[in-house]
Amino acid sequence: MGTQSVFVLGDELHAMEQAEFANEAEFQELLARHPRVLDFGTLADGTPLRLVLVAREMGVPTSGDSGPVFSLDHLFVDADGVPTLVEVKRASDTRIRREVVGQMLDYAANGTRYWPAAVLQRTFEATCAADGVSVDQAYAPLLDGQEPEEFWSAVEGRLAAGQVRLLFVADRIPLELRAVVEFLNRQMRQADVYAVELAQYRSGSGMRVLVPRVLGEVATAQKSPSSGSRRRWTLDDVDAAARQRYSPAVQQTVRALLDHAAATGRLISGGAASYPSMCGYFPVEGKPCPVWALSLCEDPAKGALAFSMGSIVDKLGREAAAAFADDLSAVPVLKPMMDAARAADFRKWPAVPLTDLSAGPTSLQTVLTAVDNLMRPGIHP
Repeated sequence: MGTQSVFVLGDELHAMEQAEFANEAEFQELLARHPRVLDFGTLADGTPLRLVLVAREMGVPTSGDSGPVFSLDHLFVDADGVPTLVEVKRASDTRIRREVVGQMLDYAANGTRYWPAAVLQRTFEATCAADGVSVDQAYAPLLDGQEPEEFWSAVEGRLAAGQVRLLFVADRIPLELRAVVEFLNRQMRQADVYAVELAQYRSGSGMRVLVPRVLGEVATAQKSPSSGSRRRWTLDDVDAAARQRYSPAVQQTVRALLDHAAATGRLISGGAASYPSMCGYFPVEGKPCPVWALSLCEDPAKGALAFSMGSIVDKLGREAAAAFADDLSAVPVLKPMMDAARAADFRKWPAVPLTDLSAGPTSLQTVLTAVDNLMRPGIHP
């Protein structure tokens, strides 16, 4: 098929001829500087999607202490806290047909496991500094009244749940890659997978036109990571959900957790979950550290209290996380969860069902004491 022309009509008609990108580095730099070419669709509340760059060449570890092993071309995030992983290839690169798919899945599998909130926040703010962008300006489209730590904790939660976008970007998408993208999109429940064909046109005077085309939107309407309400749950919402769906014992546990957080820490509402949820943030040297997330799912058997071990490691260090796990292990139902968290270098959100936490006569008090101990001065560097 021959190349197509694009005509720009102003005072005169300007013919634009399709042109290849000079090299992959030029292609990558363009996306980093102008992510709006990838802004298709909307957020959960109907506002336009606006991707914000976290980093170029984002390091991807394969274990908790390996350091970066792989390098993702771009990591973006939107105001709903949904991470967007981008791999860029020119059509002339033969790896675009098969190898790039394996690469992306490798990056997604390890990134969702080994990118804790604190690392993402540091990386984003380092990118701002390198690009000469003020942190306040960069955060403006993202925070919506939140603290940065709150936002990145929500991003970490998205990653832990596998709620991500995977974008394959090229100047021309081969049929083989499009078929794989559409297959993955049908099969993956939480993640959205797209191919974006970004054609470039140039005029003789040096004018450039970029024309993006999104491919792979099969079966995404019901499973988009940004689907559902973007409202922030309140204490009243959580109280109402506990009364309507849960036993009196669980209701007492929920109220005790919330009262403890309000008295000793800083309680904030959850993000875009479809069920009432709250996050407990506790002061560490004057800054909020995410410690737990309370989820009141419609099915009472799925209501849970999850512990943000990865963030605790990054905020307080492994010794503090290990001591916290030791304290929590005094609750019999939590011991195997803490053992598994240690084996994964604490890069997990171990979650205990609220029904189990409410069953033991001393379980809840043990959890509250463990949180108090974690926040004690002098136990972290």
